[in-house]
Amino acid sequence: MQDEINLGWYFLSEVVGTGVLILLGTGVVANVALAKTKGNGGGFLMVTWGWGLGVFAGVVVAAYSGAQLNPAVSLGLLVHRDISIIEFLVAVTGQFVGAFLGAVLCWLSYKRHFDEEGDPADKLGVFSTGPAIRSYGWNLVTEIIATFVLVFVIFGFRDYGVADIGVPGGLGGLAAVPVALLVVGIGASLGGPTGYAINPARDLGPRIAHAILPIPGKGGSDWSYSWVPVVGPLIGGALAGLLAPVLLGFVHLS
Repeated sequence: MQDEINLGWYFLSEVVGTGVLILLGTGVVANVALAKTKGNGGGFLMVTWGWGLGVFAGVVVAAYSGAQLNPAVSLGLLVHRDISIIEFLVAVTGQFVGAFLGAVLCWLSYKRHFDEEGDPADKLGVFSTGPAIRSYGWNLVTEIIATFVLVFVIFGFRDYGVADIGVPGGLGGLAAVPVALLVVGIGASLGGPTGYAINPARDLGPRIAHAILPIPGKGGSDWSYSWVPVVGPLIGGALAGLLAPVLLGFVHLS
């Protein structure tokens, strides 16, 4: 980390980066799911690519804070001792604020389509994830595994000098590409059971926005499931932070 970090800019960097990520990520879901959009019915692969490109854009504009954009990534960095507890708390607060604001901007962009859509599940699906088969324990396992892959591979990128996630000022534009492709890959491979939240802020911030915004016929916000995409990614991120030094060190020596 840099010797001197302005925590105000650090916070703002995470707000802006996460806001852009969530705006574009929830935006692609809205385009696919809501009535009368140009992209209606575009399918899950379109969603995975939209989220991946959202990550790319978010990483590029959040270079100052290292473009963490995800409490699970921040927790992995904290466990790995790359950031301090103060930096962790500031980053995570910025991520939740940015996620909420990004979801609100998505709603404003698709306001008329939310009004036209008759299915409450499709409206909620824009803002938050939900399981294909509801089984809280197994859904939790899916989120732990998927998030572990995300954070662990990010540490691999760092070790090989591809992407300086978590290092303020260390990102060039192309360094965001491997992270974006990683998110697409996780979605295509492990996204089927739960919709791959892999990010507590990505799910909880927009879910709160769904609960607050005046969306007609929106139904409930499925709070009974909301803990899974928060707890699972945090466990996965912490495990990656703990195991990356051991497993990546072994890979480098072999």
